[in-house]
Amino acid sequence: MKKEISKKEAEENIESFFKKRDFSAEEVKKIKRLAMKFKIKLRDKRRNFCKSCLNKLEGKIRITKKHKTIICKSCSYKNKFKLK
Repeated sequence: MKKEISKKEAEENIESFFKKRDFSAEEVKKIKRLAMKFKIKLRDKRRNFCKSCLNKLEGKIRITKKHKTIICKSCSYKNKFKLK
């Protein structure tokens, strides 16, 4: 039988996960599902992984007045973020 965790424990798991430097796409998938289950917003943590392939986000960076675009090295997906 699986152990049920609280929302606070889920938030702690997510925080400790993003403190790591290296992570795989499968681990990101599990963390995203955990966040969706407890309705926890990832906010700035979303910028650490590609929206398409869920790998660590690395690649070409382009900055305009309103957006920052990062082209993923592994899948060539354009991840676009608004600048504050």
